[in-house]
Amino acid sequence: MSQPEYMSPTERVLAWLDGSTLHIQFNNPARHNALSVDMWEAVPQLLSLAKTDDRVRLVVFSGAGNKAFVSGADITQFEDMRAAHEAVTRYEAMAEDALMSIQDFPKPTLSCINGYCIGGGVNVAIACDMRIASDNSVFSIPAARLGLGYRYSAMKNLVDLIGPGAAKDLFFTARRIDAAEAKSLGLITRLSTAQALPALLDEYTGALANNAPITIAVGKAITAEILKSAPNVDRERCTALIRSCFDSKDYAEGRAAFMQKRKPVFVGR
Repeated sequence: MSQPEYMSPTERVLAWLDGSTLHIQFNNPARHNALSVDMWEAVPQLLSLAKTDDRVRLVVFSGAGNKAFVSGADITQFEDMRAAHEAVTRYEAMAEDALMSIQDFPKPTLSCINGYCIGGGVNVAIACDMRIASDNSVFSIPAARLGLGYRYSAMKNLVDLIGPGAAKDLFFTARRIDAAEAKSLGLITRLSTAQALPALLDEYTGALANNAPITIAVGKAITAEILKSAPNVDRERCTALIRSCFDSKDYAEGRAAFMQKRKPVFVGR
C-alpha cells in the first residue's frame, strides 16, 4: 500500500509528517487562526489519511504564529453560514464532523496551545486526548455573549473533562481564564513558558514514537468505553482489546527488551 501524502485542501491548514508525528496547524494568523469553513472541512480529510497510516503514532494540533491556537469560529462567515435555519444546520454538521473525527480518531491526539484558545478552539482542544499550553495562553467559551446554542458533544466533552460545576461556570459567565486556572480546572494538563513549549512538545512526540502503539490504542479505546453510560459499556470488547496486546509481537519485544536490559523497538503489531 502506498503511503499517503499529507496535502491539505486549503492553505489555511498546514499538514506535515515529522517522523511518527502528523502535525495539523491552523494557519489563519491574520484572524488569530479563527476557523473558517475550509479549515473545518480539512480536518476530517487529513485524519482519514492518518487513520490507516502505520507511520503515524501521534497527531498534534497547533496554531500558526505566536498569538493564538484558535480564536474561535470566523465570525465574518456567520451571516452567511448561521443566519438562516438551513445554514445553521449545515454549519453545525460540518463542525460536528470535524470535532468527532478528532474525538473518534483511534490514535493519540494532542493540542499544543500558545495564546488564544477561544470557543471553537476550546472545542478542538477538548476533543483531543491531551493538551499542553504556554503560560501566556487564554481560554474562553463566549457562546453566551453571542447567543449561540452549543451542541451536546461539545458540552459533554467539557463536562467529562472538568466536571459540571466548572463547565457551567465557564459557559454561563463566558469569562476568560488564564493558563494557570485552566490547569487547575484540568482543562489542560501541563504548562510551560512559550519558549519551552517546543521542548515540552518534543517530550510527547518522543514518548509516543517509542512506546507501544497497540497498548496506547487499546488504552484509548477502553477509556472511551469507561466514559459511556453503564448499560452501553462493551466489556467483551475491552477483554478482547487487552488480549490483543498480549498476543502482539510488541508484547514479546517488550519482555525480551526488559530481560536484555535494552530499549524496546515497537512496530505496532
